[in-house]
Amino acid sequence: MDLAHMAPYEVRKLIRDKKITGQTSGMCLGYAQANLAILPKELAYDFLLFTQRNPKPCPILEVSDVGDPYLKKIAKDCNIATDIPKYRIYEKGVMTGEYDSVEQFWRDDLVAFLIGCSFSFESALLEVGVPVRQIEEGVNVPMYNTSIACRPAGRFSANMVVSMRGIQPDRIADAVRISGYYPSVHGAPVEVGSPERIGITDLMHPDYGDVPVLEDGDVPVFWACGVTPQAAVMASKPEFAITHAPGHMFITSKRDLEYMV
Repeated sequence: MDLAHMAPYEVRKLIRDKKITGQTSGMCLGYAQANLAILPKELAYDFLLFTQRNPKPCPILEVSDVGDPYLKKIAKDCNIATDIPKYRIYEKGVMTGEYDSVEQFWRDDLVAFLIGCSFSFESALLEVGVPVRQIEEGVNVPMYNTSIACRPAGRFSANMVVSMRGIQPDRIADAVRISGYYPSVHGAPVEVGSPERIGITDLMHPDYGDVPVLEDGDVPVFWACGVTPQAAVMASKPEFAITHAPGHMFITSKRDLEYMV
């Protein structure tokens, strides 16, 4: 199957039917992908405020109606409880399981937040010849906890999580410029070349995702990451929350160009 050039609704159906269970980087090139956080209504305002105060790691693409798993804006032929390859359940900040569907956990008081993902600008990098190593190797992007504090809101606080891609020195300016056109999917990097400046001490042991793929001369470039809400869930310890598993995104029906400025 050519998942890179398949239509989003076709890939979502394959995910719903459990025929795709892995990470989604490189799928449906040219379409935006989204991170997911689902919380009870009583926490929804605090979480929305957290995202508004921290738009770099948490750019909101859509918020669902209370108790409704069907989206209205970024995809219409979907069920947010079934159309992601892998979900995580958190109880009091502790991950209690990973699932290929969360229909059995759905409740009438839940609100889903869809948050922009840096996978969305990878096709734009590829179009100008900037290699994306994890797509080439078919692995997940490495992600790291950092020392960059997010602005707290109500019950939610966290440090920023970042994703990393190795870029050759002569293509860094292109990567910064192109990703900067997409602020709704994290925009330009937060750090280039110095992981220790943002509290990362061991590049080869990411906190999420796979070991980085780096070629000779590659410079590590770090983008704000939509796994930050999971860090907020773990730090803030709500009674119940659902997220995507890192790298296992919701593939929207929106062209990435729609988020270009």
